[in-house]
Amino acid sequence: MTYPPNAPAASAARGTSGAPAQPGVQVPAQPGPPPQPGRTPDAVTAAGAHETPGLWRQGRATLRRAATTEPGRLRILGTVLALLVLAFGAVTASEVAYRSSYADDVVDRSQPLSADAADIYRSLADADATAASAFLAGPQESADIRKRYTDDIATASRLLVKASASTGSDGTSAREITTLNENLPRYTGLIERARAANRQGLPLGGAYLRYANQTMSLQLLPAAERLYAAETARLQQDDDAARTWPFLSIALGAMALTVLFRAQRRDYRRTNRVFNQGLLAASAACVAAVVWLVVGHGLARAGLDDARAHGQESLQVLNQARIHSLKARANENLAVVARGAVLTEDGKTDKYEADYAGSMAALTSDLKDAARLADDATGADPLTEATKRTAEWRERHTRARKLDDEGDFTGAMNLITGTALSTGQSFDQVDAALGRALAHEQNEFTRAADGGRDALTGLPLGVAALGVLAAAGVVVGGNRRLSEYR
Repeated sequence: MTYPPNAPAASAARGTSGAPAQPGVQVPAQPGPPPQPGRTPDAVTAAGAHETPGLWRQGRATLRRAATTEPGRLRILGTVLALLVLAFGAVTASEVAYRSSYADDVVDRSQPLSADAADIYRSLADADATAASAFLAGPQESADIRKRYTDDIATASRLLVKASASTGSDGTSAREITTLNENLPRYTGLIERARAANRQGLPLGGAYLRYANQTMSLQLLPAAERLYAAETARLQQDDDAARTWPFLSIALGAMALTVLFRAQRRDYRRTNRVFNQGLLAASAACVAAVVWLVVGHGLARAGLDDARAHGQESLQVLNQARIHSLKARANENLAVVARGAVLTEDGKTDKYEADYAGSMAALTSDLKDAARLADDATGADPLTEATKRTAEWRERHTRARKLDDEGDFTGAMNLITGTALSTGQSFDQVDAALGRALAHEQNEFTRAADGGRDALTGLPLGVAALGVLAAAGVVVGGNRRLSEYR
């Protein structure tokens, strides 16, 4: 019988693998192959996992050995103290710089933008009132009235460009500025059509004027009012951020002083030395930093509080008063132009006359609030003048309406658009008085806010330098004690 050539080898292999183990005989473990240079990532990770606990254990053992000797304890204490005072200086510098930047924004950006937004509204509303006055004056409008209208439009356009550059392209303010830029050319175009029709004696001029007023009342003035509200809200946010106490810095300063005191007390109890010059210098630096921080921020907060109470709140009320006076004047003129053609929703009352009455009531209330907030004669005198002229305005308007109801349209027109003893004269006097009051309160705000901002000048760098000085004092004091063990 013929077998394949490899049969004996296969039988030998089977015989070897199938040989039973002899009892009582232990086979020694055979060494594995030597590690290869290209180990797998899992093997490397496993090796690192075994090494890391060993390193931690060695580190903890080193710290325990250091903590059992006085030089080791001094080194640990010095390191902790140095890091603590450095953290105090760094955190304080950061917090104070943050608040100082918001104080700068209050003075240089937020408040000026809020004032510009109010001026945009005033310019647009005055342009609308002036356009109506020019229409009522007849085909031959005066050069002064025309110049006042063009100046108002130019001022609004210039302030819109300035506000757009300061607010960026996002947010509520940017959207309102876009609305104003889109609708202002439309408004001026309607006014020019009204003027052209009025010069030709066409009744269509009155319709164009009412359409222009609708654009102003429904698009431009609401957008300007929302822009003013948004910038005023941002001013409030910046003011709040600048006035917030740096509690973290104060807490770190108190902690650093506590640890420094305990370290010096420990040093005294162990050596009977009253002073460690390095730690004493570090303590003095920390005390100076904490006192500077508390006093400086307290003065800044007091200045900003004064700016808010005696400037910011008064400015908001005065701006509202000016807005209501402008609305009242525009509605008064349009009531004469429309002559009852536009009614309220119930169809019983002249809409423009009703809006005039509402604006005058709001103006009277604003003047009372502004007089209550005025804190000196310079601020109160213009408000007394404005209140007196508002009363005259009401009385002259009542007379004009009576003449119009009696059929004396010419007499009513003279009382509204005349240069002397007219409602137009009263409006100009009220507006001028409010302008003087606004200028005074603006100066009060700027003075107080500048004082608050100046209180933070140099504080971030100064506290950071004191933190470094304190850390150096800790190192010097610790080294002097360590030198005694060498």
